[in-house]
Amino acid sequence: MEFDVIVIGAGPAGENVVGRAVRGGLSAAIVEDRLAGGECSYWACVPSKALLRPVDLAGEVRRVPGLSVGPIDVAAVLARRDEAVAHYDDGGQVRWIEGVPAEFVKGRGRLDGPRRVRVTTDDGEERVLTARHAVVLATGSTAVLPPVPGLAEAAPWTSHEVTAATAVPERLAVIGGGVVACEMAQAMHGLGARQTTVLVRGDALLARMEPFARELLAESFAEAGIDVRTRTDVVGVERPEPGGKVTVHLSDGPPLEADELLVATGRRAATAGLGLDTVGLPADAPVEVDDTLRATGVPEGWLYAVGDVNGRVLLTHMGKYQARICGDVIAARARGEEPGGLRDLAGGYGAPQVVFTDPQICSVGRTEEAARAAGFRVRAVEYDLGAVTGAYLLGDGYRGRAKAVVDEDRGVLLGVTFAGPGAAELLHAATIAVTGEVPLDRLWHAVPSFPTVSEVWLRLLETYGL
Repeated sequence: MEFDVIVIGAGPAGENVVGRAVRGGLSAAIVEDRLAGGECSYWACVPSKALLRPVDLAGEVRRVPGLSVGPIDVAAVLARRDEAVAHYDDGGQVRWIEGVPAEFVKGRGRLDGPRRVRVTTDDGEERVLTARHAVVLATGSTAVLPPVPGLAEAAPWTSHEVTAATAVPERLAVIGGGVVACEMAQAMHGLGARQTTVLVRGDALLARMEPFARELLAESFAEAGIDVRTRTDVVGVERPEPGGKVTVHLSDGPPLEADELLVATGRRAATAGLGLDTVGLPADAPVEVDDTLRATGVPEGWLYAVGDVNGRVLLTHMGKYQARICGDVIAARARGEEPGGLRDLAGGYGAPQVVFTDPQICSVGRTEEAARAAGFRVRAVEYDLGAVTGAYLLGDGYRGRAKAVVDEDRGVLLGVTFAGPGAAELLHAATIAVTGEVPLDRLWHAVPSFPTVSEVWLRLLETYGL
């Protein structure tokens, strides 16, 4: 079977490549061995936020005098999660692909030399697809288990299992201090885990975020009764009976016992078995690409990679952004045109990211530390979000903070971080300001509505001296 474009991986990035390529006049096929819609739709972004939303809303209600919160109905929350992931039925996603229109090919796809994709179906049959113009890799990433004795044998949860949980464990141990670790520790604890312990090898949660944001989240965890242990190494894990009690041995102190163990220590590009060696690329590394998302080091430039598999920025929205560029680039080159301004530029400014905890932590661009390390002449200003009238009206005890990192030579923002309840809705304005390199003296004329939390923009600029 021959197509203009063949995409391996039907997650959000792969689907966007297909949509843009077909819009550009090309025929396309997309290959997937699990569910169309990918990790994000069923085991990551969508279900995790469905689990977090009731916990977030309960915290919001508690801050408003005159309202009360009863126990969270866990069965209803899990049912809503199942609804959000379409009960793990990808029929709707497949129909969308076919309506693009594109060919949906169910099976395990791998490269088999230049412009060839060999697909093995569930019943063992093989089909060979050939691309006239391009093959695009959009296989995402997989969770990493650190080499701790007994860990793999203990069958721990990863992001895949915790977001699909059918019950909340009484005692949950979490290894890791990043986004997945923080979000799922708070979700499970808020839904009824009696004992939640987060084991962090480094000095703090969310180590790449601004210090104030990490501190606010640590305070929230402590108040909720989540035990965060920093500078703690896991040296061994035991689980004698499948599904039974887990014992986690630590570098310092007595062993920790739990009913479930979540490992959230990072992800790696899903390149295993992808056949990269058949086209001269390393088989166990992210696929390096240029700013048009074309793989480097592959003769004739027919191979592309978008999303987590290229290792640039492991975020769904960035993978979709890359995919839109990639589909348009392929269509342009198929017409004999150069792609012009179609380039992956957003990652260079610093990708926007939200941690959907309570408080929400969100940022775009560089932190102050990263900006200084990159050689910029920097001035940073901060403001108490709770001192903004709009925040006060959201309830008693609203705590949050905002920080802007300014390039003193150009008078533009290099990065912005917000931490506070509902702060994620502030982020896109910051993303526009950072990516658009809006001069601060022009940004001052973007008047925030009163009384909204967005008034913090005015306060940040006033603190800076405008």
